[in-house]
Amino acid sequence: MRGRRWLDLRRGRLDPGEEAGSAGVGPAPSSPSLGGPGRALLQNPASGRSPWDADRPTSPASPLMPGCELPVGRCPDMCPAAERARREKERRLHRFEVAPGCRGDLPRADPQRTVKEYSRPAAGKARPPPSQLRPPSVLLATVRYLAGEVAEREDASRAEVASFVADRLRAVRLDLALQRAGDSETAVVLEAALAVLLAVVARLGPDAAHEPADPVLLQAQVQEGFGSLRRCYARGSGPHPRQAAFQGLFLLYNLGSVEALHEVLQLPTALRSCPALRTALAVDAAFREGNAARLFRLLRTLPYLQSCAVQCHVGHARRRALARLSRALSTPKGQTLPLDFMVHLLALDGPEEARDLCQAHGLPLDGQERVVFLRGLYTEEGLPPAGTCKALVGSKLVGRTLEEVVMAEEEDEGGDRWKSRV
Repeated sequence: MRGRRWLDLRRGRLDPGEEAGSAGVGPAPSSPSLGGPGRALLQNPASGRSPWDADRPTSPASPLMPGCELPVGRCPDMCPAAERARREKERRLHRFEVAPGCRGDLPRADPQRTVKEYSRPAAGKARPPPSQLRPPSVLLATVRYLAGEVAEREDASRAEVASFVADRLRAVRLDLALQRAGDSETAVVLEAALAVLLAVVARLGPDAAHEPADPVLLQAQVQEGFGSLRRCYARGSGPHPRQAAFQGLFLLYNLGSVEALHEVLQLPTALRSCPALRTALAVDAAFREGNAARLFRLLRTLPYLQSCAVQCHVGHARRRALARLSRALSTPKGQTLPLDFMVHLLALDGPEEARDLCQAHGLPLDGQERVVFLRGLYTEEGLPPAGTCKALVGSKLVGRTLEEVVMAEEEDEGGDRWKSRV
């Protein structure tokens, strides 16, 4: 019987909270598809919990549980006054939260800058009162602040920004999980939070592993964000104008994952027919087929958020394409190929990046303009070069701010109100 309930949950027929309430375990994931960067995070379904549930309490009170009712948040600030005072006293304020011009041994918290930090729920710990929970309107304002004022900071490294933003967004998801809120307003907050997280993670450079931000932890939190949002969608109450766009983002972030593709193909036909999801499915197909020309042609056309989601796969796609070229063109005497052709085919940021890519795989150069394919020289060591992805990602934000992209009511091609066509 339990195995059948797990199968029903995988197919979206049960709410995760129902499974948790009936089976006495933590909530089960609605979609354990973790391809690409999240593949190492796959879990055993028997454990009843996934990395996506890390922002959810171990034993949440749910309307499905008799005698338990979730409260409604009443905190009007981005950070409760009690937490501000405590962290100020304990000297645990982040420098982004300190009042401007504040000097001395005891930094003062700025109520307009201090954001509630994530605190993992523990067994036996009292549930926070409504005064400590921010309602959806305040949570959305918090996400807007993080997108407009923190994510765009130029006086801090991108790793420091990503670490701070990811922690505060995790607290946003937890506040939502601990209170009673409508699915529509919950989805709006989760969509905005996930968009900000995708953007700050995509901006991390190749040296992020040596900086304060932990790429693996950030990837896990992106997957948590997708899990929370897709559970909200699965509850069925809407409308959710941006669902097609964010289901497409889920597939793009997990590009090449059989599980992710299966989950998307289970969505209603009307939703799958939306342009955003059709494009994501086309990108996934080109990636699976190894069709580099079509893949990078599609990647050039993606909007900014979609480009952020797929960026983690660009290096692997370029390596696969270069390996195919090597097998096709390598001879004992060597054949040459113009670097300009490589730049165009692989959507590189210029000849210099093309030279670096070839040399990282053992391919010699003929001058500064051509690469030589000699049999037996192509090698793969370590992870593929990350690249700057200015053409594929960064250039697509020109003329807009991250806040404008995140807070958009609908994506241009992904906001079809598919419900009206059902």
